[in-house]
Amino acid sequence: MSDDNNTLELATELTVAWLGNPHTRAGSEDVPAFLRAMYDVVSRLVDPMPAATTEEAGSGYTRAVSVRKSLARPDAIISMIDGKPYKTLRRHLAGHGLTADEYRARYNLKSDYPMVAPEYSEARRALAKTLGLGRKTGPSKKGTGKASGPSDPATKTDRRSGGDGGLAAAKAHLGSE
Repeated sequence: MSDDNNTLELATELTVAWLGNPHTRAGSEDVPAFLRAMYDVVSRLVDPMPAATTEEAGSGYTRAVSVRKSLARPDAIISMIDGKPYKTLRRHLAGHGLTADEYRARYNLKSDYPMVAPEYSEARRALAKTLGLGRKTGPSKKGTGKASGPSDPATKTDRRSGGDGGLAAAKAHLGSE
């Protein structure tokens, strides 16, 4: 009961100080509402929230930076865990025992939140294109699947017979010897 009296006395002193300020313009109807507001604030300061409510509030993770700031740099993504820049977050998250989906869920991010910096992604894309990655392998552009070379049989050489087979094949084709 004495805590309740101390809270009321402190709220009353704050209200008197507020009314004593020459810049405060308040009517008599404003005083009870202000006294009630001060009592509520002081009682929350004196008697903190129960432990269960504190644990629930502690389970949410605080971001080191805002989402906008984490994506502001084109050369790096700022981690919400420690506020440091990274080109890719994959190894950083693995060091904290997280996957990309767990990271997005922890900080309430959209499913399309990037894990790689835009400039780094573009550099990797350009490198992959120059190396020819992503192209399908298979027959030539003509789609024949045959070995490339001249299509005239007179100019082909017979690989099995040693070189002059092309000439023999041409003569046989033309019907002359």
